[in-house]
Amino acid sequence: MTDRLSKVFAALSDPTRRDIVARLTDGDATVGDLAAPYAVSMQAVSKHLKVLEAAGLVTRSRDAQRRPVHLEAEVLDLMTGWIERYRRRAEERFQRLDHLLADLDDEQPTTEIPREGTAS
Repeated sequence: MTDRLSKVFAALSDPTRRDIVARLTDGDATVGDLAAPYAVSMQAVSKHLKVLEAAGLVTRSRDAQRRPVHLEAEVLDLMTGWIERYRRRAEERFQRLDHLLADLDDEQPTTEIPREGTAS
């Protein structure tokens, strides 16, 4: 699982590939559709898709003359689960730190600071 997760995170390290994944959340698209907003060749977009495909993020099927690219959303669930596990652990650490700091505040004696213009 970790190896697959590493491939997914590596594939998403590129902003163009992240954008392609984001666009595929709206639905399947052809390579031409995906290449349209970029000032790169179709071949460059195809290379990006191959990286996403190797990571398991997208699949390509054949629909007559078209080869639509499909987002494999369950891979996003894999990432979300991993991130959520470590987010919970970090949150637990922060809560323990909050409790410790609150306990320290309770133990500190309060001293009043005299105001200017008042007798001490």
